[in-house]
Amino acid sequence: MSLGFSGDVAEFYAEYRRGYPPEVIEVLRETFALTPDDTALDLGCGTGQLTLPLAARVGHVVGLDPEPDMLRLARRTAERHGVANALWVLGADTDVPALGALLGPRRPALAAIGQALHWMRHEQLFAGLSALLRTGGGVAVVANGAPAWQQDSAWSRALRGVLEEHFGTELKDSCGTAARDRERYAAALAAAGFTDVRHTEIRYAETLTFDRLVGGVCSAVPEDLLPAPEDRPAFAEYIRRALPPADTFTEDVRVSVLTGRIAAPDTGTAPRTGTDTAAPRP
Repeated sequence: MSLGFSGDVAEFYAEYRRGYPPEVIEVLRETFALTPDDTALDLGCGTGQLTLPLAARVGHVVGLDPEPDMLRLARRTAERHGVANALWVLGADTDVPALGALLGPRRPALAAIGQALHWMRHEQLFAGLSALLRTGGGVAVVANGAPAWQQDSAWSRALRGVLEEHFGTELKDSCGTAARDRERYAAALAAAGFTDVRHTEIRYAETLTFDRLVGGVCSAVPEDLLPAPEDRPAFAEYIRRALPPADTFTEDVRVSVLTGRIAAPDTGTAPRTGTDTAAPRP
């Protein structure tokens, strides 16, 4: 099943999508007591922005995605950085039970979903993962900040306006980053039997050049709507004219890490929820 993230869109995704700050990986390591003996899953892994830093914390990591071009670029990046313990698998969230059968008795410690859960049937996925993961492990839903056109700044509002004008549609989709999404996912984790359901926010500022801003936009445009290569300079200039005059644009990035753990059997532990806030990234 293609979601439109192939071809040039995948190339833009690999080059321009923001990565995850080290604090995210540290939250996952601490929450699930990850060790070099563990296996982690990255579901909807894209081009590996979360998979590759996870690989440094566990023995093996499996990146699962339905787009062959995404996996091709993820594998290329892994090879460039010398990451040899990542396995790339073509598949969707509905393939997780089969993936679990392939892994055999060695239960994964973590199933991470980074900025992809809005494409999945999360209730069914969480129910399946609750039987797949090891005790003390669990699920992490990581929303990597609001898109550049959905933030609360003058340049972001201008960007949203020009994109809505160009594509003839209202941009309201939060891509799973809104508080209402987090609340919905937290309730579903608890309903699936996960305990200690908690939210951690990691907040930092990032400065974008105009080229990175446009590249990020192109990484989110479905392939059939992406301007042809010869039309992209005009598309960039169209955006440039709509934005405030500046060489760089500052994002307020708020990374949301929602976690739920597999409790040991017969502990009597009841599902609970909580919120943490990590220290700002320097």
